Amino acid sequence: MPMHKNNDDLVDPDLVPRPVMALGLTIVAGADGMELVAHHHRKAQLIYMARGVLTCEVSQGLWIVPPQCAVWIPGGTRHSVKGVGAIDVYSLFVEPASAPTLPDACCTVSVSPLLRELLLRCARFPTLYPVKGAESRLVTVLLDELAAAPVEKLHLPMPSDGGLRKIADGMTADPADRATVHEWAERIGVSERTLRRLVPRETGMSFGRWRQQLHIILALQWLSQGASVQSVATDLGYESASSFVLMFRKALGASPARYMTQRLAGAPPTASEA
Repeated sequence: MPMHKNNDDLVDPDLVPRPVMALGLTIVAGADGMELVAHHHRKAQLIYMARGVLTCEVSQGLWIVPPQCAVWIPGGTRHSVKGVGAIDVYSLFVEPASAPTLPDACCTVSVSPLLRELLLRCARFPTLYPVKGAESRLVTVLLDELAAAPVEKLHLPMPSDGGLRKIADGMTADPADRATVHEWAERIGVSERTLRRLVPRETGMSFGRWRQQLHIILALQWLSQGASVQSVATDLGYESASSFVLMFRKALGASPARYMTQRLAGAPPTASEA
């Protein structure tokens, strides 16, 4: 998929003869949001969010990318991307042979201050930066930092089973629906026992854990768009804000307010300013 790079003409990252190509974009999505339809690159891709939230979907699942995090997409992986509101995003394209130790599956990673600054710096490089210059040395450091980046638990496994897909779609459309496993089983025409067996087999999680993970994904999207903790709790069907906060803290290690403050603290300049 061709992209703009440093005011150059459209560039296809797969054709750039460099180990790494980075670019930064500022996107203001309308009410309907921004979407890149399913596509793939030969090169691996890292999508880093400086501001805003993206979701990245592949056949195996849905990844949430909140501020100061990035999603790693191995080369050849078909994926679609969605975002809402003002978004500052940096995209890194990596020649697979240049990073053989990086993951061979999608994952969300935490971006350290050093990795963030390296991404911002590399986004200012010319497309064909000197192969033996200072730029190449910084690229090597960037790849080392990326390999050391911790993985975040911000992944919603998506089942291939048609019935479970209907449940996933239903819970996404109405996350406040507190239907029991038995009720969901009736809706898709299977026994409760079958559903309890299917969900772990397809997602690696129990039904309750899978639904909770969906709530985490949605909560991060809404909180990043400025929604209050109370409204998020209500929209997710929790009886009180405190019960939602407890769930969130157990899942991510911090309250929603602290988690978002930590994500937004020290945010870099917008992509258009960098």
